[in-house]
Amino acid sequence: MADKGKKGKAAAPAPAPAPAPAPAAAAPPPPPPGAKPQDQDQKEEPKKKEKSVQPKDEVGTRKGCRRYKWELKDSNREFWVMGHAEVKILSLSCLIASMIMFTGTTVHPLLTLIITMELSVFCFFFITYTFAINRYMPFILWPISDLLNDLFAFIFLVGAVIIAVKSRQTMPMHYFIAVILIGVAGLFALIDICLQRKHFKGKRIKRNVLTPPPPGKDQKAEKPKEGEKPPEKAAEKAEKPKDKEKGGKK
Repeated sequence: MADKGKKGKAAAPAPAPAPAPAPAAAAPPPPPPGAKPQDQDQKEEPKKKEKSVQPKDEVGTRKGCRRYKWELKDSNREFWVMGHAEVKILSLSCLIASMIMFTGTTVHPLLTLIITMELSVFCFFFITYTFAINRYMPFILWPISDLLNDLFAFIFLVGAVIIAVKSRQTMPMHYFIAVILIGVAGLFALIDICLQRKHFKGKRIKRNVLTPPPPGKDQKAEKPKEGEKPPEKAAEKAEKPKDKEKGGKK
């Protein structure tokens, strides 16, 4: 019995061995040294556009506010450095002072008309050049228009002095001072004419601007259009019915 028990124990199957562990997955190859991971590329913000370098003496490709800032600085620099602003301010101050002097006396109506007209015109040009409005209206020749304005201002103010002297036999002191101020304002307008000449130095009028250019000698012959047929085909069609008539007569 003991032997049977031993045989039974021996006959029992041995336990199955544990399965071998699966081989570990191969590690991914390392990225090249120059490449960047995609996550970093997505996180990087797009770089801001750098402003293009513009010349200082020209407008260049400036637009919007940048162009207006440049035009404002350049217009005021030219207006004040060349002396136009100072002369116009002196003319305006003389005319305003003369108007104040004329308040207490009877004045010829043409005097007040000429003074107010010249005040408004001087103010118009002063505002135009100060705010660079002339740079946005290139169809007007501003140096020539300003020169003509100074010329007519000088003529009108000299005429106002003559009217003021002839209209009264006796002149009080403040009236006399007002007449002198009108003459000084006309003198400043004449000085501004001399300053306007700087704009026309080194500039010449182009000749034959309005004449049309001469026709080109090497003009290519016009090619026939695709829709048009050559005249040979039309002649061939006209000959065909003649041949048929001859055959019928035979």
